[in-house]
Amino acid sequence: MQKPALWFMVVLLFTASTLFGQTKKNEKPMATPTPAAEVPVKRNGRPDANDAGNAAPLSNPATHFYEFSRPGFNYGRVIIEHDDTGKGKISFMKDGFDDLETDPIDLSGVTMAKIGEALAELKFLDSTEEYQHARDFTHMGDVTFTLRRDGRSRTVKYNWTENKAAKALMDEYRRITNEYTWRFDLAIAIRNYPLQTPGLMELLDGYMKRGEISDPGHLVPFLTGLSNDERMPLMARNRASKIIKDIEKQKK
Repeated sequence: MQKPALWFMVVLLFTASTLFGQTKKNEKPMATPTPAAEVPVKRNGRPDANDAGNAAPLSNPATHFYEFSRPGFNYGRVIIEHDDTGKGKISFMKDGFDDLETDPIDLSGVTMAKIGEALAELKFLDSTEEYQHARDFTHMGDVTFTLRRDGRSRTVKYNWTENKAAKALMDEYRRITNEYTWRFDLAIAIRNYPLQTPGLMELLDGYMKRGEISDPGHLVPFLTGLSNDERMPLMARNRASKIIKDIEKQKK
């Protein structure tokens, strides 16, 4: 009587094993997770919020085009394009980088007024004057500027000039470049090299004292945020607060 019972148990176990194997065979395999090493890491650890791909497209066609070119400089190529309201973008090639970086810009009314005054004095679209000095100063970098308006367009290129208005135009775009390349360097430092931020705040302070920022007041909201940014050392935050106070004193 025991043998049939034993045989029955063997058959039952065999049947259960077969059914279990069929169930596993029909299941979909689990997705293999992507190894962390395959996730692309942006060179120099630039914050995603400032990535070129996140730059907002121009809402209006650009009317002002500026380009600076001098290989070998820390920023050997800079391109600025914006509309008549000051909204646009800046692209630049930093030494050691493989590609142009692009950030949105929003120039203040003060800055746009300075650019407008220089262009009005030059009677830019109606003029045929060549602003280039008789002596070539290419080693200082070439500037190309284009203005497009009402179906008209004019482009000039020079690296040094004795025309005061043409020099003022060149200088204004250099000041814009100073601000936005400084912002770029600071963004990288805050994320990757916080101990470099006090030096960058000192650099900005120097720009301010030499009049190398187009509209210091335009930077106050940004500096206020930095003064409370605990990712930066206290020394850097204190310097941001000091610069704000200096700007406010100059307004009085």
